[in-house]
Amino acid sequence: MASQPIYQFYAELKDYEPKMWRRFQVPGNITMARLGYILMTMYEMRANHLFCLTVPVCENAKLDSSLPNAGSVLQDEVWRFEIDNEELFPGEGESSFDASSYKMRSALQGYPGEKLNLEYDYGTGWEVTVTLETILEDKELPGRELPRVLAGEGYGIVEDCGGAGGLERLAEVFRQKSGNDYENYRQWLGRDELDLTAFDLEDMNLRLKKVPRIYTELYEYGCAPSRRSLDFLERKYQK
Repeated sequence: MASQPIYQFYAELKDYEPKMWRRFQVPGNITMARLGYILMTMYEMRANHLFCLTVPVCENAKLDSSLPNAGSVLQDEVWRFEIDNEELFPGEGESSFDASSYKMRSALQGYPGEKLNLEYDYGTGWEVTVTLETILEDKELPGRELPRVLAGEGYGIVEDCGGAGGLERLAEVFRQKSGNDYENYRQWLGRDELDLTAFDLEDMNLRLKKVPRIYTELYEYGCAPSRRSLDFLERKYQK
């Protein structure tokens, strides 16, 4: 049974059309880092770059009607969660925390409508906006079923393609399936087909049970994926 409260979120890839979105559920006791790995899994981010989660605590505090001035008295505007990295420093109005030890439920107040953002690959600037929809309990749901995605649309990102603009160009080239750009992209990706509107719910729920663990070992312990894990990440099980 799911002994922890279940947090249900809606996520959307920023600056890309048509929308790539996910509605998903996670147990309330996960760390912010694990939430990041879940989001990265759902958006095909391959753990090749640094990432962080930011929570606009002042804006979120305004959702608490019992504390009308809460947003104005908080010292920090944004809380930033990342894996310990000496090269990065919080910006003005930010406080930085270790994502691997800070619990998600401590970063959010539990009000529907609260926001947070995933930032991935700082050079390219991928962003996923995340909104808390509800917190619920389901005593009948086996805990092993979480995390899970309930619905979604769109494939996700392609690493190192140049951000949202590059992804839109990639989608157009694979729709046309002709010309030099198509040949170059086809050779680069090692595939003849790429449908960025596709989303396989069953496959994604399978991946959510395994990929976040692989990313935990990589980011938090510096352990390179095993051959078996690499095969899973590359979807060799589908071939």
